[in-house]
Amino acid sequence: MGEQLVVGFDLDMTLIDTVVGFAATLDALGQELGVQFPTAELASRLGPPLDLLLEPHLSEEAIAPAVDRFREIYPDHAIAPTPAFPGVVDALAAVRRHHGRIVLVTGKHTPNAQLHVDHLGLDVDVVEGRVWGPGKGEVLRRHGASLYVGDHVHDVEGALAAGITSVSVLTGGCSRAELEAAGTHVVLEDLAAFAHWLDEHLSGT
Repeated sequence: MGEQLVVGFDLDMTLIDTVVGFAATLDALGQELGVQFPTAELASRLGPPLDLLLEPHLSEEAIAPAVDRFREIYPDHAIAPTPAFPGVVDALAAVRRHHGRIVLVTGKHTPNAQLHVDHLGLDVDVVEGRVWGPGKGEVLRRHGASLYVGDHVHDVEGALAAGITSVSVLTGGCSRAELEAAGTHVVLEDLAAFAHWLDEHLSGT
């Protein structure tokens, strides 16, 4: 009998559509700080860590406190309005049909990621937060993952750093061309296509 299947998934813009909740939280933070953030622009580029997104708009010494405050007020603004993408339940169920484990590997603050998981009832085994880009590779290796599913070129970096198959969906801010240029192995329109792809991948067809 072979090793157990372990599949890693990104969270924001892969499993859940965080644009509205992120924007609401950022607007609330901006009101507190007296800063007019370009919310629509930043919400369209979700993926990099928050400090990098805020860097052009705040002084260096203001970034860390702003990130902490964003994470603090995030549950009040972002959990309830954030939906799962279509196909998520079936995608996770497909992993279970193959007796697999599901590891959520995300750049999001871990407690806030867990709140999304709990609110939406996402069937995952473990949440690993505050990891980004190639740093995701270490987490994926530690869990023995063989696939990582994400929406961003930095998710591709994480999969490649782990030496595993990168599966990309087009529900985030990166185009097919960008994802392919980054080296992803598979591009799917969305997670609704994942279950069929996984069945074929594991059967070797």
